[in-house]
Amino acid sequence: MDFAILMTWDGLFYLVILSLLEIVLGIDNIIFISIVTDRLPSEQQRFSRNLGLSLALIVRLLLLGIVGWIMQMNNTLFTVFEIDFSGQSIVLLIGGLFLIYKSITEMHDSVTGRDKSEQTGKVTLSRVITQIVFIDLVFSFDSIISAIGMTNGIAKETGGDPMIIIYVAVIVSMIVMLLFAKQISRFINSRPTIKMIALGFLVTIGVVLVADAFGQHVPKGYIYFAMVYALIVEFLNIRMRRNKKLKKQ
Repeated sequence: MDFAILMTWDGLFYLVILSLLEIVLGIDNIIFISIVTDRLPSEQQRFSRNLGLSLALIVRLLLLGIVGWIMQMNNTLFTVFEIDFSGQSIVLLIGGLFLIYKSITEMHDSVTGRDKSEQTGKVTLSRVITQIVFIDLVFSFDSIISAIGMTNGIAKETGGDPMIIIYVAVIVSMIVMLLFAKQISRFINSRPTIKMIALGFLVTIGVVLVADAFGQHVPKGYIYFAMVYALIVEFLNIRMRRNKKLKKQ
């Protein structure tokens, strides 16, 4: 690989933009990991989070190595009711349905008030890691396809190989997520309303993956905007409740 492309202004610009994109796309992953690891004993949570994100990095790097094969997965395998299904579609469909099921199950447990201690004994580290690896695989497809689409024109502009930019951007984004995963996990799981918003976000992402599998592309920007808007409203509610509590004291 030619590292010289990283020394150009165009290369650096794409690296920064792509790293930010990978971090944004990785939010889905962090939220899922934070929620599923919360059921584990406290001494295993940090290990499982770090292992989950490390596996996400390995999966992405491995998929980048077979990127040509991944792009060929767009070829139609079969057609049902005039809808073409490819290997990519099947992965997105299974991943989307799993994400919807898992998120709704977590919502149900939260709404019905099931004690975390009741759930902890039924959840094993290996089971959680298996779920994380599967979701890593699904989210990695989205991440890699987006990255390749963004760097499509850089080879013509710089004459260099854009793959090195994608590799470095993936590594940078994962390091950032590893540094902040604990804080994000603690923030989500210590606030029931924020956790419910996060689960609602994951259900929506699952629906979008299923829609993508059926050839109906929904821009994720709308979903991220809705989530940020909901979080801002909840932060205002938290601030309001805190101020009322202080006035009563």
